[in-house]
Amino acid sequence: MKSLWTTGIWLLAAAVLLHTGLFTPTLTAVTLFYYCVLVAGLLLAWRFHSNRVFFALLVLFLAEHALAFFSAGRVPLLGPGHIALVAIGVLLPLDFVLLSLAKERGFVFSSIAPPALAIFVQSVAVAVLCRAQPLAAAPRTLHHSLPLPALPFSVVLAFATAAMILLARFLLFHKPVESAFLWALAGCFLALRFGGVGRIPSAYFAVAVFILAVSIVETSYLLAYHDELTTLPSRRAFNDALLRLESPCSVAIVDIDHFKRFNDTYGHDTGDEVLRLVASRLSRVGGGGRAYRCGGEEFAILFPGKTSQDVVEHLEQLRATIETSAFRQRGYDRRQAPRGPDRRNQRIRGRTQAGRVVRQLARMDDLPQLSVTVSMGVASSTREKPDLQQLIHQADRALYRAKAAGRNRVETASHRRKPRAKAAVTA
Repeated sequence: MKSLWTTGIWLLAAAVLLHTGLFTPTLTAVTLFYYCVLVAGLLLAWRFHSNRVFFALLVLFLAEHALAFFSAGRVPLLGPGHIALVAIGVLLPLDFVLLSLAKERGFVFSSIAPPALAIFVQSVAVAVLCRAQPLAAAPRTLHHSLPLPALPFSVVLAFATAAMILLARFLLFHKPVESAFLWALAGCFLALRFGGVGRIPSAYFAVAVFILAVSIVETSYLLAYHDELTTLPSRRAFNDALLRLESPCSVAIVDIDHFKRFNDTYGHDTGDEVLRLVASRLSRVGGGGRAYRCGGEEFAILFPGKTSQDVVEHLEQLRATIETSAFRQRGYDRRQAPRGPDRRNQRIRGRTQAGRVVRQLARMDDLPQLSVTVSMGVASSTREKPDLQQLIHQADRALYRAKAAGRNRVETASHRRKPRAKAAVTA
């Protein structure tokens, strides 16, 4: 949720500045800012292979220029300008939703041809509709005494529907780009609500472009400091957090037991499920700890202000939680399906026999439940300035002792813990 509000604050700040008189930029300054952030956004989108943001920026550019061209710089009350406003008000939310639903595939022909063709067709359609309308007389400028025309219901409905879809996608994926699509759409709605042309609408279009451009930077930061598979902070975030540690502090190194054998037996997809399962449990560790994925099956937990005696109990609870967490293998390995000349015919006959299909799916639910265990080594420092490399080395040695003592246990660097009774595990 943090990304949702940190992105929306740009639009809120723009609204406050534009409507309270705290800052009154000229149309020339707004136009300069608009083109600067547009060019920067297009370059960032191209450099980071974000074709969704690239085409969203292109849609905004074409929408803003179509409004300015067909309105002839006047408030689009009637005529071609009004037709352009309505058409853009319906098509722009649709484009944002479609781009949000699309997958990032870079700038290869197969990924850029469909949206490019769709934008071209829409541009031609808007041009044809607007040129078919006679130019109506309208005020040259927007006076304060002249009320703004209300947006048609179709435009409001299109924006409201798109906003709900984009909000749902953000709540589902928590990605900065999804948040940017939502708030950029809100900026476009305000631009149309305030007439579509002029200083204030152009400023809202510029803010929408700025939000999309910033989302690329936020996404790059997220990829650099967070592990995409487990959503935990990555090794780079771990190294940065280490530099901020002050004594007393503790570091726990966590390793999944027999992960390579588990991966070879059940496949990499199931191995990814194991990593996500363990990461979800580590993220809920108590004692003020924060978990990181350092690479492969190795994780780390930092405990600022705590000694090893303070955190051992929390680590034991975490180890027991992981040990008792079971999951069922997802998917089905088609390589295990029988092969032969009748295999295609069996699939065809199965399509017409719903009962057989249901029974086949039910058999997949009979797959055995799987579970994993972890070993942990923890070390702490009470020196005024902790030796971070030595601290990590001590935690690693404690982890090796936990592995040598039978795995599925927690060892501290200060002393060897008593062995405990082994619990039966499935994997």
